[in-house]
Amino acid sequence: MPDLQQKALLIHDRLCAEYGCPIPYFHDLDPLSELVSSLLSHRTRNADSGRAFKQLVKQFPTWEAVRDAPTQEVEWAIAACTWAEQKAPRIQQVLRLIGERRDGDLSLDFLADLSVPEARAWLESLPGVGPKTSAAVLSFSRLRLPALPVDSHHHRVAIRLGLIPANVAVGPAHALLEAQLPKEWTAQQIYDNHESLMLHGQKCCYYKNPACDRCVVLDLCPFGRSLANS
Repeated sequence: MPDLQQKALLIHDRLCAEYGCPIPYFHDLDPLSELVSSLLSHRTRNADSGRAFKQLVKQFPTWEAVRDAPTQEVEWAIAACTWAEQKAPRIQQVLRLIGERRDGDLSLDFLADLSVPEARAWLESLPGVGPKTSAAVLSFSRLRLPALPVDSHHHRVAIRLGLIPANVAVGPAHALLEAQLPKEWTAQQIYDNHESLMLHGQKCCYYKNPACDRCVVLDLCPFGRSLANS
């Protein structure tokens, strides 16, 4: 059995072959817009958070307008997502804090001039921003920085494959999984790693009744082998 990093790279190569790397980026948002989009996505289906984001930018011409609007109007605009009543004041709070910390400049473009650890630390100092959101902002936005997001599908697949222990939550999983990847990898390679593991969770390694019979990494999967032997 290969060591953990070798195993992670073998899994990456097979899943990339299965899902067609390099995988195109699904967003081309500026980093502040990506942050708002990510905050809306918490505990929400992608289709619903996407609708909420589109309605928000349709209703308000700038992020300054969102920040300064009556909170209830923001809540109505994002009604398609879960917990809109909590997310509306949180988004406004985050926008105010960014403006205060950046001398009135409501933009996150400056993150491009920081190292990835510095940029993640800056983002995670904002309320409601954890490792998943900070990585998503850096990776998915047009900054295209090498940060590894871990969503619930990615997390489930990584546990089943034995890349992380079963008792590691999504937040701490980010550092463990990112440490298994080569430091010289490009942002595209890091993004491909996330996307291929996530897609595998969506298309094969389901939460219930995973399709182990057609899994391209079954021989590397303790969970799948245990099902086959049960």
